[in-house]
Amino acid sequence: MTMSNTGGRRRPPTIHDVAREAGVSRGTVSRVLNGGHYVSPAAQEAVNSAIRRTGYVVNRHARSLITGRSDSVGFLLTEPQERFFEDPNFNVLLRGCTQALAAHDIPLLMMLAGTEDERRRLIRYITAGHVDGVLLVSNHSGDPVAEELRAAGVPLVACGKPIGLGSKVSYVAADDRDGARDMVRHLLSLGRRRIGVVTGPLDTPGGVERLAGYREVLAEAGVEGDERLVASGDYSRASGEAGAELLLSRAPDMDAVFVASDLMAQGVLLALERAGRRVPDDIAVGGFDDSPAAVSARPELTTIRQPWDRISAEMVRVLLAQIGGEDPAAVILPTELVRRDST
Repeated sequence: MTMSNTGGRRRPPTIHDVAREAGVSRGTVSRVLNGGHYVSPAAQEAVNSAIRRTGYVVNRHARSLITGRSDSVGFLLTEPQERFFEDPNFNVLLRGCTQALAAHDIPLLMMLAGTEDERRRLIRYITAGHVDGVLLVSNHSGDPVAEELRAAGVPLVACGKPIGLGSKVSYVAADDRDGARDMVRHLLSLGRRRIGVVTGPLDTPGGVERLAGYREVLAEAGVEGDERLVASGDYSRASGEAGAELLLSRAPDMDAVFVASDLMAQGVLLALERAGRRVPDDIAVGGFDDSPAAVSARPELTTIRQPWDRISAEMVRVLLAQIGGEDPAAVILPTELVRRDST
């Protein structure tokens, strides 16, 4: 820390102090701070060492005035606030994105927009330039957020393929359809034939793709489809419980159920226990996500693992590339069947 000339009071180190300590020009330090373009490796190392020795911290406000960037990214969840606290997937994704951005010294601003007023207010905030880009965590068909941000030129990466926007918006997704196929094949391999499903919301890509995978495998196995074995959910525990009750009332001979999220599967287990059905003896249960809800369930859930660490890292990578001027991109990552005690 540098001493000032007024009463020995300490003042924060400046870019001039870093340049003097590193033995380079102020312009070289500035180029290092703005990405290291046209700087030799030796000069870059000298500047970085000087930053560590002096304790220099970038004045983000001053830099944003020069670069026109905020040096921050938004994490936008277009769901009711209670969903953020109930669904463990959002917390896992938030933590992963925060860590990935920290490696670039970029803070992440969490934004919750569960109502129309909140969405309008946040779209105004984002398009005013307060963040350099957005990680969109939940996307429903007919939700205008992704399209409005794209039309405004805001760099954007969605978690899951946005319905109806095709290649216009970058996205990173697990292979939902293939994961569902793996789970239903696993249930069939156990000799189960009356396999129900509690879907995710059918206005989301995950809800649509997981239901499609379920139906495809049953058709391939020659198992006749039965709409009495299909119940809709919204990824909440309560909707899983209600879905299981509906399935039991319509198809009491059901011997397995594929549930499109682990949190919903916890609700399914509650309903089955209340109905006196043993898991997995009477009814096998398979989930999706491999979230903390899977291992806290009793019995622990057989499920489909989404690679959350890779999803968050890829979302950040694609967004930073887009902020840097690259075109939209799509990344689809493989899932994995994890066998536990519920099947």
